[in-house]
Amino acid sequence: MVIKKVTSIDVAKLAGVSQSAVSRVFTPNASASNKTTKLVLQAAKELGYRPNVLARSLITGRSRIIGLVVAFFEHHFYPEALQIFSNALQQKGYHILIFMASKTAGNIDDVVEEILDYQVDGIIAASVAMSSHLAAQCNSAGVPVVLFNRTQDDERLSSVTSANVLGGKKVASFLIAGGHKRIGYIAGWEGASTQRDREVGFVEELHEQGRELYAREVGNFDVDEARQAARKMFTADEIPDAVFVANDDMAFAVMDVLRFELGLKIPEQVSVIGYDDVPLAAWPAYDLTTVRQPANRMVVEAVSILLDCIEDKSTKPRRIEIDGPLILRGSARFSDKSGKE
Repeated sequence: MVIKKVTSIDVAKLAGVSQSAVSRVFTPNASASNKTTKLVLQAAKELGYRPNVLARSLITGRSRIIGLVVAFFEHHFYPEALQIFSNALQQKGYHILIFMASKTAGNIDDVVEEILDYQVDGIIAASVAMSSHLAAQCNSAGVPVVLFNRTQDDERLSSVTSANVLGGKKVASFLIAGGHKRIGYIAGWEGASTQRDREVGFVEELHEQGRELYAREVGNFDVDEARQAARKMFTADEIPDAVFVANDDMAFAVMDVLRFELGLKIPEQVSVIGYDDVPLAAWPAYDLTTVRQPANRMVVEAVSILLDCIEDKSTKPRRIEIDGPLILRGSARFSDKSGKE
């Protein structure tokens, strides 16, 4: 027995409308009256009709698919951001394909080559870098790219980040105001613009207030390496009395080492500050003072830029930095003049 496939023509006949009206109903952001929409959806339900998305993309030249490349999915910041991205894009009639990449430019190039094969309408690259060659290829193909939580020196690429330099300055100023004398820093992956900018702001503010960085180690945005960095930094003869850690995930690992391996009290002996303000930071087990990355606002801006570029290919790339507050909790000593947010 051969089962006949239900088509848009069948739906149009049952609903008593034109085939183009059926097409408008199932095309995101297309115009159709409430009456027509109700008739078409009811007919489609009765017939078991499902629109052919691939066929529609051949006609419109739009797949309505966005490729999202993520390198640090194990970090608490990205699942939250991914959920916000998915919801925001679905509201605009788009869907996402997720691709995993490592943090080096060479590996993401292979991933993006694969993404382009899916005829995506745009690409969001979260905390990954892209080679100049591939940026040019995407530009030539008319596929806009927005970097999320990362910047790089390429005028063809838009980017949305938190104000990382300013965030680093806030941390340094806060620690100095709290009377800390020996201030350390545990860096993330040194190829990341986020790591670079946070450290630049932090060290600049220390220097502006007549201080020097007391100790520095590298955690590479990896919890195991962050633990090793903490062991190395805090087994010296005279340990730091404060440490700024380049993201929250590493800060949690550092706090665990300080408290449970080295027997140090937080914040009485060591103040710890992170960056991101992921949900776990507010848990009583960590109560982490941290710079908040405004994920919702960052995603809204990234989606806005990407869709503007999709709708109008002449749209100029934009670079946006969004300031986030320093959230004061119990992991760091603060002066009487400071107030918890």
